[in-house]
Amino acid sequence: MGKVAFVCPGQGAQYVGMGRAMAEQYSEAAEVFERADEALGISIKLLCFEGPEAELRLTHNTQPAILATTLAVYAVVSKLKIVPDFVAGHSLGEYSALVMAGSLSFDTAVKLVRARGEFMEEAVPSGEGTMAAILGLERALLANVCAATSREVGPVELANVNCPGQIVISGLTQAVEKACVEAKAAGAKRAIGLDVSGPFHSSLMAPVKRKLSELLQAASVKNALIEVVANVTGAGVSNAIEIKTLLAEQVVRTVLWEDCVRHMIAAGVTTFVEIGPGKVLSGLIKKIDSSVKVLAVEDPASFERLKEAMSA
Repeated sequence: MGKVAFVCPGQGAQYVGMGRAMAEQYSEAAEVFERADEALGISIKLLCFEGPEAELRLTHNTQPAILATTLAVYAVVSKLKIVPDFVAGHSLGEYSALVMAGSLSFDTAVKLVRARGEFMEEAVPSGEGTMAAILGLERALLANVCAATSREVGPVELANVNCPGQIVISGLTQAVEKACVEAKAAGAKRAIGLDVSGPFHSSLMAPVKRKLSELLQAASVKNALIEVVANVTGAGVSNAIEIKTLLAEQVVRTVLWEDCVRHMIAAGVTTFVEIGPGKVLSGLIKKIDSSVKVLAVEDPASFERLKEAMSA
């Protein structure tokens, strides 16, 4: 059997009811939600299980909610004693991956992502920045469109390189709108505005990077026991000092998800297990390389399927 990677979803994967069935069936999962509530002094558990959706979608709630759900599911998956060769996460998901790798404690991670969400919401006044998904245009062409638009209108940059033909751009609202028009003129199939609260993963997040850097400097971060494939570089990292630097950089830089996945495949990964709410990453991985095996675990039924697949 080839190598195994655990991957963790980011913002956008949330839904009301996530993690509930796992917590009801497994005490290991229930304990993680209890710890999240204790660490933050609010009921993340209630938000995940019952909503309301509008509250769950606020960035400062979404981030700890997804992290808690992911790690609650992971607590159950851990019973199978599968030790992954790599871990990785999409944006926010990188924090979940670092907990899996032994670099961050759960309590530290949940507090960091709560603060990260707050900083991201405060960084740019509402409506001044946005993001859009560009479909069917290659990376180099879109980077050129963004560079030209940035010079003319203001900052717009590649935010997420998700898979071939799906790249998210981020920046000042008018710059993003102009870049969408230019991208279509350059051959993009579609440009879809995203319902987000800010221009994440762009240079406009510089205030977030500053504040997050201070928190990370004070936080306890250990060397990772499992190689973590970082969004900023698309390469493996395990050194604690580098991890801190990359987490701070991540908010202003492109999430190189496609590069992360290709790095793991090149290193021999043949099975990806997406742990946490939704199946967003599973879909992206299949588009990057349809030959790899992709499993997603978020509830008791999918956990049973994972058990069967791993013992086959």
